[in-house]
Amino acid sequence: FFQRTLTAVKSWFTLFGWSKGQNPISVPHSLRRDVCIVQLTVAQEKNFKRNVDKDKGFYEMVLHLNGQPIPGIAASQSLSTNPVDRMFQLHWQHSELLSFLRSQGASLSHVMPEFLLAPEDYKLWTEVNTGLRVGSMRSSGKLSGTPIFILEHRTFETMSKRAWTDVLLQIYKVLVLPRVSSRIVPDPSSLESLHNMPGIKSEPLCSNVYSRYERAVLIWLNKQYEKNRKIVWKDSQRGGIPPTRWIVNFDQDLLDGLVLAAQVAAYCPYLIPTHFIKMYTNPRTHEQLLHNSLVLVKALHSIHLDVDIKV
Repeated sequence: FFQRTLTAVKSWFTLFGWSKGQNPISVPHSLRRDVCIVQLTVAQEKNFKRNVDKDKGFYEMVLHLNGQPIPGIAASQSLSTNPVDRMFQLHWQHSELLSFLRSQGASLSHVMPEFLLAPEDYKLWTEVNTGLRVGSMRSSGKLSGTPIFILEHRTFETMSKRAWTDVLLQIYKVLVLPRVSSRIVPDPSSLESLHNMPGIKSEPLCSNVYSRYERAVLIWLNKQYEKNRKIVWKDSQRGGIPPTRWIVNFDQDLLDGLVLAAQVAAYCPYLIPTHFIKMYTNPRTHEQLLHNSLVLVKALHSIHLDVDIKV
């Protein structure tokens, strides 16, 4: 499950996370690397092998998605060449990032700033906090009171990958999903067949699972599906017009492909006779579900909407 989630996260941020086109990312390696870029002096640049694109840094991505910089953190900043000073600067930046995201509603209480560091910086952090390095900042009181988690290398890499994945998911939740506008939701009175169906409320405290923006998308899915199911499959030879359904989640209710097909057909009706009419409207076997998924993915590829969705 986590691997599939990670794959989906990488695909979305690679395609849509940047202001100037696609930029492949790896979690956590490229993210940790891009926040650790040190702007070297001219004399040092001779030995600096990596060609850095200043528009492809992690905080450039956050700037693009947020619309403005995180308070106190510039998208492009120089870091100290001293390893310990750089580690503390990165730890502070990660602390500010997490604080900012939490202030926007992100659920990140389980992610510590040190989990976002590179392995070599995390090793420095543990040495400083356990007093193995002379001049420990913990002894001066600057880090006192904070919990310490000393992890071995393999455990740290697992924790770091999970932490960065959760940070990206929460960035999507608090910076991207809020762009969903209630104006996309049709007037309920415009669909008589929905009058007897339980509604989905978009008020903030109506669900402990989905945010108000996710519920707005669910409302949109319900209205669009009910509006289009009789249009898309009116001539279906594989089950006829599918029945009304109540779409309340993003997993079980979308498994047969019909809901997503109805959304795509609303914007690309020319796909109905070439693709969607071939779908089973009451699939009962794994083979029929697979068939519907194949039809849907082929339809997405035919309009060049290649978001790397696997059948």
